[in-house]
Amino acid sequence: MTKSRAKVLADEIGSWHLDVSIDVVVSAFLSLFQTLTGKRPQYKVDGGSNVENLSLQNIQARIRMVLAFMLASLLPWVHGKPGFYLVLGSSNVDEGLRGYLTKYDCSSADINPIGSISKQDLRAFLRWAAIHLGYPSLKDIEAAPPTAELEPQRSNYSQLDEVDMGMTYEELSVYGRLRKIFRCGPVSMFQWLNRIGQTGGSRMLSHPNLCYRWGAKLTPSQVAEKVKYFFKYYSINRHKMTVLTPSYHAESYSPEDNRFDLRQFLYNARWPYQFRKIDELVSELDVKDYAANDTMAATSHGVSGMGVAAAGSGNPKAGF
Repeated sequence: MTKSRAKVLADEIGSWHLDVSIDVVVSAFLSLFQTLTGKRPQYKVDGGSNVENLSLQNIQARIRMVLAFMLASLLPWVHGKPGFYLVLGSSNVDEGLRGYLTKYDCSSADINPIGSISKQDLRAFLRWAAIHLGYPSLKDIEAAPPTAELEPQRSNYSQLDEVDMGMTYEELSVYGRLRKIFRCGPVSMFQWLNRIGQTGGSRMLSHPNLCYRWGAKLTPSQVAEKVKYFFKYYSINRHKMTVLTPSYHAESYSPEDNRFDLRQFLYNARWPYQFRKIDELVSELDVKDYAANDTMAATSHGVSGMGVAAAGSGNPKAGF
């Protein structure tokens, strides 16, 4: 579990570690809400709606933020030291792009050392640091399935980030680079991922694997749905970027709204023009694929095409 892995890492680093349960604080908020409204929200695994489930997760996330700032201001006093501590944020690029974070939770801090780095790059760093920096517990942290751990675990259910988001961190890493470095909107991103309508695609050396696989293994309509899904949630949650903690600027794909990625934060999440254009491109590609398959079928039966059979052979269909 995350709790035990955090303790092991703290011991390796030599930091002072606290294990704090916030259950009693969460219960106090829920009791207050029940007193005010006569209702008590339930988790999804207990029969609650998505609205109830999300609100219960947000309560926990925001309590963590308040507690972190309280500890930062009072722990020096507890230890008889002057001043105060800084709170470090822990959200990354992919969570910011997808909006997979609560406004004013652990994404809110004094500074975020990893806020401009993608999950994929962070995992690569953890693998390197486990060996070269002498913190072997980082290997277990990197290998653990990413989870917010804000929902109760059941024998048949465990909360996982990528299931919640409806996309993988690998996909988000590609989206983020195309969106920022290559200035892609919905239409141009779809074209990149299908290897059409763009030149210089081979120059995307930082992430050729997924980008090139998509056009070969997914149909145009499947790629279109992925692009639409990303931009839907990107636009719905873009407002969260306006209040995120300033990040250490490390990568050119950083979506940090404070300094390096100044964009509007109110979008039409339906993207009517862009999504309609993508649908048109999908239709064009489907027609081309149908025509290409039809031509291949005809060629394979020897009824068209130069050199179907060698001239001069005994085949009456031979010719040029």
